[in-house]
Parts: sequence; C-alpha cells; structure tokens
Amino acid sequence: MADGGGRQGLGRREFMAGAAGLAGFAVISVGAGAGSARAASPRVEALIVQMTLEEKAGQLSCYSDTIRPPVGDINPAVNARNTQQILADTRAGRIGVLMNGVGIEGALLAQTAAVEQSRLGIPLLLAADVIHGFKTIFPIPLAESASFDPVLAERTARAAAVEASAHGLHWTFAPMVDVARDQRWGRGAEGAGEDVFLGEVMAQARVRGFQGRDLTAPDSLLSTAKHFAAYGAVMAGLDYNAVDISDETLREVHLPPFKAAFDAGCLTVMSAFNDINGVPSTANRHLLTDVLRGEWAFKGVVISDYTADQELVAHGYAADDRDAARLAILAGVDISMQSGLYSRYLPELVAQGRVPMAVVDAAVRRVLSLKEAVGLFDRPFRSIDPKVQAAQTATPAARALSREAGARSIVLLKNDGGLLPLATQGKRIALIGPFAEDRANILGPWAFFGDPGLSVDLATGIREALADSASLTVARGCDVEATIRGGFDQAVAAARAADIVLLAVGEGQNMSGEAQSRTEIGLPRVQQQLADLVGAVGKPTVVLLRHGRALVLEGAVKAAPAILATWFLGSETGHAVADVLFGKVNPSARLPVSFPHESGQEPFFYNHRTTGRPAPQADDSQEYKARWRTTRNEALYPFGHGLGYAPFALSDVRLSTTRLAWDDKLTITANVTNMGKVAGEHVVQLYVHDRVASRTRPVRELKRFIRVALKPGEKREVRFSLERGALMFFGENDRWIAEPGMFDLWVANNAVDGLAASFELLGG
Repeated sequence: MADGGGRQGLGRREFMAGAAGLAGFAVISVGAGAGSARAASPRVEALIVQMTLEEKAGQLSCYSDTIRPPVGDINPAVNARNTQQILADTRAGRIGVLMNGVGIEGALLAQTAAVEQSRLGIPLLLAADVIHGFKTIFPIPLAESASFDPVLAERTARAAAVEASAHGLHWTFAPMVDVARDQRWGRGAEGAGEDVFLGEVMAQARVRGFQGRDLTAPDSLLSTAKHFAAYGAVMAGLDYNAVDISDETLREVHLPPFKAAFDAGCLTVMSAFNDINGVPSTANRHLLTDVLRGEWAFKGVVISDYTADQELVAHGYAADDRDAARLAILAGVDISMQSGLYSRYLPELVAQGRVPMAVVDAAVRRVLSLKEAVGLFDRPFRSIDPKVQAAQTATPAARALSREAGARSIVLLKNDGGLLPLATQGKRIALIGPFAEDRANILGPWAFFGDPGLSVDLATGIREALADSASLTVARGCDVEATIRGGFDQAVAAARAADIVLLAVGEGQNMSGEAQSRTEIGLPRVQQQLADLVGAVGKPTVVLLRHGRALVLEGAVKAAPAILATWFLGSETGHAVADVLFGKVNPSARLPVSFPHESGQEPFFYNHRTTGRPAPQADDSQEYKARWRTTRNEALYPFGHGLGYAPFALSDVRLSTTRLAWDDKLTITANVTNMGKVAGEHVVQLYVHDRVASRTRPVRELKRFIRVALKPGEKREVRFSLERGALMFFGENDRWIAEPGMFDLWVANNAVDGLAASFELLGG
C-alpha cells in the first residue's frame, strides 16, 4: 500500500518542523517603537556591548563581493567598490555580509580581514544566489516541481549546497517560494508553480536540502525564503509591479509556503520588491513584525532584496534615502542589501532619536545569533578548504543527479498514436530548431555560477543514444528571435529527408527570470514560422519545448502528435531529454502550472473560485457564462497533467466514513493499476472542494499527492488521510476556520478529472 499521508502528502498543518543546530538560536521579538529582545548567548551580548554604532550598522549591511568578483551580470549595477576598499571596510567593521563571490582564495582573504584584522573579529557571512545548482546545474525550480517529488528536490538542493559551500559560501538566497498564478511573470521559473500545497511541500524539501542536518557542518548552506510577500501576485505579471490583494488571498495563497519553510528550519527571509495594497514590503511593519515575528514567532533574520530599501523613495513611500533607512529598520528589515543606507544613515538616525538604539541592537542580535548558529564564531574558516573545493566540484555523482532530475522533470504533454518512445535505430531523425545544438540556453535563468563546459546540448545527447549517430541530421532553422540566412530552407529540406522530426523550440533563457515579463507567452514569431513550415512537410513530429513558464501553443506546435515540456533542465539537458525520447526513462512528471489556450487568459490557475454563471463542462451553450469570446474558461493542459509510456487506471475510491467528526481523521483509499507493458510511475492527486461556505471556495484544491511505481499489470492501493485542518480557510475575524458541511473530493490524474466522492464534516 502507498500512503499519501506521509511526507509527500502532508497537509498544511502537518509539515515537519525544526532542524538540527537551532537549539542555541536566540528568540527575538521587536516591540513597538523602542524594541525589546530576549537575551542571546553571552558571547553575542558581550559583543553588542562593545560595538560602536558604526560597527552595528556594518553588521546590518550586505555588499557585492568584489574581492572574488561575481560571474556574469547578476544585477543591473554591481557595487563599484574595489577589492582594497572592501577589505578596508571589512577591517573597520563596516560589512557584515558579502554576496555573490566565488572561490576559496577570495573567501580566505575576506574572512581573514574580518576575523584577524578587525577590532572585534566578527566573521563575515558569505552568501550567493544559488538557485538551482552551483557549478553543476539542475533543472530550474519550476521544472523540478513538475516531478512532484520532494525527495528529489531535497537531493538536488543538498548537492547544490555541497558544491557551493566547497567554494566558500555559507548562505543561499533560495528557495523562492512565491506562488505564481500569472505566467506572464518571468520569475515563476524560480518557484514551484501555481499551487499552494505543492509550494509548501517543495519549500520544505529545499530548505532541508540546502541546510542539511547540522547548520554548523561545513557543507550546510543557510536557506532564504523569498520574496516576502505576494511577489507572485504583481499586477499583469509585470515584475516589480504593485500588488492589490485581499488579506484572505494573501493568507491562504501567498503566505503558507513561507510558514512551511520556517517550520522546516529556514532562518532567513528576504523582503519583496513589490508593495501590498500601497505599502512596500520592505517597509511593511505589519508583515515583517506583526505577522512574521509576532504571529509566527520567527526567530531569524530579514534581509532586503537588492536595494529594495533605497527603492522606497521611488515608490513614493520614503522622502529620501535617510527616510528609507528609517522606515526599513523600523519595519523589521535587519540587513540592507547593497544600497549602503544603513551604514550611511543609521548612526545619525539613532543620534537624532528617530530610530531607537534598542531596535538596532535587536537587529544586530539576530544577525550575530545567526552567525553563531552556523558555527562561524567557533570555526570562522569553515567552508574554506581548497582540497574540498577541488573534490566537490562537478563530481560524477552530481552530474548523474542532474541527469536524473532532468529526466524526472520532463512532462509528456501529448503522445498521439504512441509516437514515443522512439527506437534508437532504423529511422532517420531530423533535429530542427534554434536549441538543437545550442549550449547558451541550456542552464536557464539564475545559473550564473554554472560551468558552461559541463553543458550537454540536445544533439550531443541524442547522438550518444542512437545506435548510428549518422542517422541524425541537425538544422538550426532560425535563432531564438531572429531569422538566419537560408535557415528555413535548410530546415524544410532536413524534414523532407527524415522519417521523424524533433522540433526544438521555445524560450531563450533570457526570456524567463527576473525582469522578463511577457505580454504574449507563445513562441517567438520566427520560431512559430519555422514550426509551421516544418509541420507542413507532414512528417511525424515530436516537439521539444524549452521554457521557464507555461506557454501558449499554436499552429504546427499545438497540432504535433507528441509534445514534451522540457523546461530548462541544466547541465545534463541533452542526456536527460534523450533518456525520455528513447524510453530509457518513462516520463512521470506533471504540470505545476496550467497551460492556457491564449495569453489573454492570464492570470489563469486551476484553483479559482466559481462564479454565479460558471461555464458548463459539456458542449452546451456558452452564452452569458464565464468565458472569453475566443476560448472557454479552461486550460489546454491543466495543472497536474502528464502522460507516460504506460497508461494508469484509477478505481474503487473508498472513504472510511462519509460523516467526518470534528476531531477525527478521514481515510481515502483507491486502486491504481499499470495498464501498460512497461514499468512506470504515476502521481495520484487528491483534490477537495467545499460546497457551501461563508466565503466562496476554489472549485478544487490539491490536498495530497503520492508517487506510485508499478510494474506492468501491477495494481496497488493508495491511501490518503484528511483532517479538519486541511479543510480550513481564512474567514471572519481574521482567523483560520473550518465550517461543517458537505465536501466533494476527487482521486485524480490532474486538476480536472478524477473519481469523485463526497463526505460531510460534522460540527464540533
């Protein structure tokens, strides 16, 4: 029996909590105005007494690491300080954190300046944006979330932590846990998709993976839940835009993954760029202090996003930089990233009485306690070992995991006529498209530390899988967003000479990620033109989509008999895709986002509320119903959708009771059978709908899921459990409530199908 009540099927109120190494972490609560704090360790308290106000401001300041310069254009403007200036400021106690540097030599230089050459010897925290790998790159988080496999996510985060810490890092600004319901927003690539429950599960897995079992271990990497909060709800999917949202939606959709991350032991959180109902997150005291530290008793550190405190001026919320520093520190931001505002203005703000010293001390106490929790006071040179750096970079095990994760993240959207898997011999194959041999768009966004020399392109991976590599012909056809001379003609000729066409199209990696919002989420026009010309040849075609969001599919791409969502899979892309194409791996991933019919449907998500005029599911009249003139209110490919090379059948849904007592547990069982001729894995999903409530509820909500591996013909019982806590919503009087009444549930393959049952929650 497979049990969906375990780690892969945890309810919102049932997540595992705690993490090794946290026992000595200080409990801090900043009171209104003056601030208050429960004492930290004697060592931390003694340091605070000795520190000057300038040194305190330094501990609350994070700067780009120009001692070991960052790789690539991480931010629009990297701090201009040179190495000698950074070292001088470190010796003077004016820096607490350095970010996005790489390499043992520079880390040793910086930490030596802090520990051996500064007045108080307070070590630096060395941080970086390690989002989905370091040198070895794994699938983007959205792709990996398609695996519906939190164990896999934990393994890749652990591997990333081992590799990054070997290069002298203590802290990563990940995972991103923003729920993204609008596919126009580019940063959805960094998260877990549109669903709250999947986001909670993946957030916890990644926190556990990054941090490991012991925060003081040299291969532990502090995690950061970001971006707090509701960054995924920016209007029109426009990055950095305003958020206008009800408290109910904020609480039910956008905050739970953060709480899940903290329950798993995450000790840092990053404030978001956006405002919420007119109050920028970085100056939002209600969010950063009342909710985070008050309601949730968060004990960790809040860091701003890159210059987000300074941007309070552009928001029109702060009068000037000095005022921005005041608002941010009073709201609860402990560390200012890159702007330098705290170093410049906190001393005079305290001297003027505009910021209480107690507030500054509370922030410093949190930062020093964090450094103590990860062992830096006892071992300041942890994670700075050249032998470890050499031994733990791009290991065979990491490469193998990248390949495994890539294959397990590929979603088979369509496979008409059983075109896939392909045979490794006997057919002439044409690989056509801008990503056929491309290696510049393999790693995906937020992979600037990745080693491009490790990247395996599609053509290389496919050739290695074929019995005769000469049976593969490659034609680029066009660039990602531009034509090339003779490209269309060469592509058409290659298609005519082939038995099978593999069409590699989609987004360049600079089309997803930060500041990459799109108004149209289809293929670039030139690629659509290429696809339609190749499709007109009439050969059996497999579309290999490369993307960092759900896409709108049109023309020959939409009509192709087989479509694979291959995302940005990282270093082992070519091998991972070939493993699925030729059947070495039976695809089992499921969509973490809904693929709409048209861009104008966005924001589109499966767990929307119903209307008074819902559109019928059948082909009844759609007039005067909730629909668009050109398309129905449904997805082309819904959340949770995904096929494999063996069909699975669900049957015999049974409930332990149809009348659930207030404090009891409901057990749901069903049978799943592999009806195919090959072994495979199936993701069985449990959805619930509250029929009548004091606030209208989503048409469905994912509450549990479980992966089941079955041999051909094998049948197994799966089991889920539900309690009242999984049926709660944010109701009247600003509290979580469950209401007695009837509930529908589905044991399903995706968010729109399934075997239905119902039960009644009885009153308490």
